[in-house]
Amino acid sequence: MKLSVRTAGLAAFAALLATACAPQTSTNSSSDEDEKTGTLRVWLFREVGNAPKEKVVDRVVADFEKTHQGAEVDVEYIPVDTRAQRVKAAFNDPGSAPDVMEYGNTDTAGYVRDGGLLDVTREFGDWREAKDTDPTAKQSVTVDGKLYGAPFYVGVRALYYRTDVFEELGLSVPRTMDELASTAREIRAARPELYGLVVGGAYTYGAMPFVWANGGELASGKGGSYASGIDSPQARKGIKAYTSLFGDDNCPAATCAGMGGNDTVSAFAAGKAGMAIGGDFSHTAVEAGKVKGKYAVVPLPGVKAGSIAPAFAGGNNIGVLKSTSHRTLAVQLMKRLASKKTQGELFDAMGFLPTFTDVRQQAARREPFVKPFVRTLSAGTEFVPASPAWAQIDSSLVLPTMFQEVISGKKDVTKASEDAAKKMNSAFGSAG
Repeated sequence: MKLSVRTAGLAAFAALLATACAPQTSTNSSSDEDEKTGTLRVWLFREVGNAPKEKVVDRVVADFEKTHQGAEVDVEYIPVDTRAQRVKAAFNDPGSAPDVMEYGNTDTAGYVRDGGLLDVTREFGDWREAKDTDPTAKQSVTVDGKLYGAPFYVGVRALYYRTDVFEELGLSVPRTMDELASTAREIRAARPELYGLVVGGAYTYGAMPFVWANGGELASGKGGSYASGIDSPQARKGIKAYTSLFGDDNCPAATCAGMGGNDTVSAFAAGKAGMAIGGDFSHTAVEAGKVKGKYAVVPLPGVKAGSIAPAFAGGNNIGVLKSTSHRTLAVQLMKRLASKKTQGELFDAMGFLPTFTDVRQQAARREPFVKPFVRTLSAGTEFVPASPAWAQIDSSLVLPTMFQEVISGKKDVTKASEDAAKKMNSAFGSAG
């Protein structure tokens, strides 16, 4: 999709003025050029129900082009599930790479190791709005004290449930993980056309709260040196709890083993499930579905009554590629896309939680649906190891493979987690 606004007259003078007045930018780009006109290529993730996101971005792009004469912005929305292949190809072939891209906060360390992201520490420090950035969000763009992008949104997951189904069946909202499982099976038994709790074998961040709530960890270590913890007794207890939900009495393995996060949200939105684990960023898709007005959200319960299962502190960032030949323009566009104004609009359009603390507080006051997610954030979240190895572990589907091996009966929990741990440790070792 190419977005551009062309204005006649004084274009050359405006371009010259922009060059003269442009702020200083980092000089660590692998390109020797810093063109002030031409086409900026942008890659953003395609969401479930992407149209509202596109409208917000369209406005940002139109405004950017009006204030940067001679510059055009070409936006492409890429699938999240195949991002690893696309980004790897872009790093290897700068000619096919975008200038600016959205990326998951778990990918930061790996992309920096691969030399793909531009160091924007100075520009971020000079950015007036940056002072209100959530410290956790800022950490997600930080590697060895340097910043490689701007936080775009923060995301956590909670429990979506059908209020009409619960009322019809006389069910109470689950207070523990055991109650979550038994409630899911009650729904399936009474309404066999529904999944009780829709789950996915390829839904890593929907599964991990079960591991964390049972005291397990992905890995332990610091300073870049990590060892897998996915084969600990506590982690195995969580793996067993999650994989036990795949069966005819809740979510049939033949259908659900291959599902990812978007698949489970889509199923819930379509009215095919009594419950689902979805993010604040899933709100718009659910509202656009058949269950609008017939659902509510609460924090995902932990092992003990009254506790909240730790959620993955997810989210995305906006970064500039080191290969860009439009350094100044690309950094300016990064700031526009990640600005307070844009984040506020994306919250209204998509439900993305802002990374600026003041904007997020304003959002929570306006929209009650945010409260369960803010409660989840406040209860304590988890993150992936801050190692370049995580990108390899994630892209090679180590954890989904482990879950799916257990679900299919190919391996038991002990063997599957043992093999997953070996793969993780190999990746950690290779990363140095």
